[in-house]
Amino acid sequence: MQIRRFLLAAVAVLGVGGGAYAQTTSQLAPAPEAATGRSVRDHGVSTRYMAAAANPLATEAGREMLRAGGSAVDAAIAVQLVLNLVEPQSSGIGGGAFMVHWDEARRTLTTLDGRETAPAAAAPDRFMGADGKPMKFYDAVVGGRSVGVPGTPRLLAEAHKRWGKLPWPQLFEPAIRLAENGFAVSPRLSGLLGQEKFLSANPAARALFYDADGKPLAVGTTLKNPAFAQTLRTLAEKGVEAYYAGPIAEDIVATVKGHPTNPGDMTLADLASYAVKEREPVCGAYRAYRICGMGPPSSGAVAVQQMLGVLETRDMGRLKPGPEAAHWFAEAGRLAFADRNLYLGDPGFVSVPVEGLIDPAYVRSRAALASPDRSMGTAKPGEPPMRKTLLLGPSDGVEHGTSHISIVDAQLNAVSMTTTIEDGFGSRLMTKGGFLLNNELTDFNFAPVADGKPVANRVEPGKRPRSSMAPTIVFDAFGRLYAVTGSPGGSQIINFVGKTLVGLLDWKLDPQVAVDLPNMGSRNGPTELEAGTEAEAWKPALEAKGHEVKLLEMTSGIQAIVLTPSGFVGGADSRREGVAIGD
Repeated sequence: MQIRRFLLAAVAVLGVGGGAYAQTTSQLAPAPEAATGRSVRDHGVSTRYMAAAANPLATEAGREMLRAGGSAVDAAIAVQLVLNLVEPQSSGIGGGAFMVHWDEARRTLTTLDGRETAPAAAAPDRFMGADGKPMKFYDAVVGGRSVGVPGTPRLLAEAHKRWGKLPWPQLFEPAIRLAENGFAVSPRLSGLLGQEKFLSANPAARALFYDADGKPLAVGTTLKNPAFAQTLRTLAEKGVEAYYAGPIAEDIVATVKGHPTNPGDMTLADLASYAVKEREPVCGAYRAYRICGMGPPSSGAVAVQQMLGVLETRDMGRLKPGPEAAHWFAEAGRLAFADRNLYLGDPGFVSVPVEGLIDPAYVRSRAALASPDRSMGTAKPGEPPMRKTLLLGPSDGVEHGTSHISIVDAQLNAVSMTTTIEDGFGSRLMTKGGFLLNNELTDFNFAPVADGKPVANRVEPGKRPRSSMAPTIVFDAFGRLYAVTGSPGGSQIINFVGKTLVGLLDWKLDPQVAVDLPNMGSRNGPTELEAGTEAEAWKPALEAKGHEVKLLEMTSGIQAIVLTPSGFVGGADSRREGVAIGD
């Protein structure tokens, strides 16, 4: 198997748990051609700058901006716009995003919240059926009911205002070219269209993604999207306000309200009032490193910090990937998800005790609950310090979809941005403007009350649903930029990012090897191991410790860039189609 061959080759060359990165990139990694079939260029070694994203066409757009002297933000915007076109199932201007930005000259870290919001008319029982029970997931997803007010366009504009160097219209050029001239449908897009059950019911989507016989477009078919090209031209020429007011906004509202069986209630006023929020970064120490990410309404950074805090009580560097490491990783996940499900939500609506949840002493007390010999099964939430009186019920929530972008520019400014329309193909609603709308509101808990108490992640007007997105930037012991990473994958994102950080920081793996490691973890339920990888062999040893083990498809999409003394080394998850490239 590809992942297994790459891992074993890397272990042989690097030595799992070995010393720091080698001084030269030739020493750093095994020959990528032999291990993965990728070229060296695709594998990701550069000296000037680097972009990593889930599709080669999108990554090339980012590099085009970097070559033109653009900033990391310029590149990220170009990448996002092309991803909307070539990977429409995962992200786009009809969705939301979180961005973590490092400004090297000013030595400042900023996190921007472009998460979607619930319309003003949204009520806590939005996803409760007439029988008083939560709706079935896809009954809620498909249609306008699930669509939140999109935040990605305004996030891109805000980031460009702060850190962009190139003219705004220039960032749209790669996506406009591809939309007008066409691009070859990738295996992943064609395959997902073949599995999709709901999208073809939307006339605009059917006309774009299916042939005259109603079959999904085959691999290699040239796909053009002139409607999206026109939308991009409008935004390039008139700015982001043309999205939130005027014909594009009117089309969004009409699409949301016009679904025949499951209409939504978004209004033009909802769109006009959308605002990006700057949040306080969530940062914490892990061994000699400082790990920083996105705070609430994302639970990602808090949960990752808690997991790493538990793992820090173990000598993870001594352990190689295997059942022992998976045991501790799963126990750490149980503890983190127990707290996540009780405390995390939109901080504008609930008091989230972030400082208490990542307090080192509190996390160590949680770590003491984990045994080396036996799984705890299901963890209970703790009582972190600095929390106000809470009368909340636990919630789970459902998450899917998403994409991730990692960029470092020539000045060592960095962007880690996770971007989403939630489920694959979102709400299955495509506007006349050629882009899909999100189903982000189904990230809220469907039942507003649990155990007789309101849940933190219940639906409320203007509220942002809890997320697990975990865009992450890592600094070394001297405060220097060290790594940029993140992943899609719904609530599994937390485990995907945690795994990658352990691979990079404890096991000193090449970024490509770290992102391709078998996925593992627990979301305070069964211990989950990635099917079709060497992790399957860990199942008996974990079961002997009392784990209930499930083998799952775990299609992460991790992108990672690491700074070395000789330049940049990047990795893009082999489970998807991405590359990490630079010059």
